[in-house]
Amino acid sequence: MSDRSPQDTRTPSPPFGYSRVCTLSPDEQLAAVAKFHAHQIRPNRIAYRLGVDIAVVEALIAGELEPERFAAAVASNRKQRYRDRMRDSTERRGTGRYELQQQIEKDFQHELAISAPPGS
Repeated sequence: MSDRSPQDTRTPSPPFGYSRVCTLSPDEQLAAVAKFHAHQIRPNRIAYRLGVDIAVVEALIAGELEPERFAAAVASNRKQRYRDRMRDSTERRGTGRYELQQQIEKDFQHELAISAPPGS
């Protein structure tokens, strides 16, 4: 039995992991999930924002679904994020700029180390 009154016309909360119906094609889903993942967004948040099934998001990240394409897309997005952050750091001057660029470089190298396959 529902707790909602007959006058309550609000829709119920969406199920966990979904905020809307996904209108993206499978290729667009892969690209969008890769972009969000490259920006270190949690899988459940990716699913919530895009409307993509949480199982698909987790399968892509785990390398169970299209591992080569997804890894290439994530690497491309990480490099783009690195370039964007370095470009934005040019607004600062002096030591602050240097320290920010060193932190950006450190973060990028850390992301590369995490995403590298074992044994490489």
